[in-house]
Amino acid sequence: MSGGQNRMPGAPAPSGAAKAAGRDAGTVAPVITIDGPTASGKGTVAHRVATALGFGVLDSGALYRLTALAVLQCGVDPTDVVALEQVARTLQVVFHPNGVTLAGAEASDLIRQEHVGNLASRLAPNPGVRAALLERQRAFRRPPGLVADGRDMGTIVFPDAPLKIFLVADVRARAERRCKQLIEKGISANLDDLLRDMRERDARDMGRAVAPLVAAKDAHVVDSSNLTIDQTVQAILDLWSPARLDGG
Repeated sequence: MSGGQNRMPGAPAPSGAAKAAGRDAGTVAPVITIDGPTASGKGTVAHRVATALGFGVLDSGALYRLTALAVLQCGVDPTDVVALEQVARTLQVVFHPNGVTLAGAEASDLIRQEHVGNLASRLAPNPGVRAALLERQRAFRRPPGLVADGRDMGTIVFPDAPLKIFLVADVRARAERRCKQLIEKGISANLDDLLRDMRERDARDMGRAVAPLVAAKDAHVVDSSNLTIDQTVQAILDLWSPARLDGG
């Protein structure tokens, strides 16, 4: 998720030096938000953009997937709103350069399984879960800057971000990408099933009452259907300029 280790619950608060650095720069740490539907390439693109700029990275979707995984592992009823909020608030998570652990066990591949992602999508509208994870996400905002990817980064979590990207791609292109990713990991995948699941997830994410998937009014829409990863990253970097920090 980020360039170093980040421990949760409670992402580390900025140090006094970091806060001072932000004040000296006359602004809070800048954020680039990258929102969009599942399998639009947000995670890969966010990491590449962050690397190019020397920024940290927040994969907000991982937090929801980790919550979903914990729910499954603990046998919690997905309809029990109180229990779900408690799970979200007490996640024992450590992000490291190569992935993430949950309660001391490696979880990087587990949270990428389709059934975990689908449950995360169903849990995401829960107001208690969202509230429990909101401050954790905002705590990642530290100098020199942050690239945050998710579904409501530009609308809810970082509404003052100086650059907001809404990354889209044709649903079939996204399903083909995800199918290729799963097969490369040795996981069986069926394109038709993935296509159906993605359409259902898109409908859930865009239609939910709480923090729906929608482009912020000041977001730049980038369609990656016919772009390579490098081209998509460059398109975002071209939109970034120090002048944007004036309003950060």
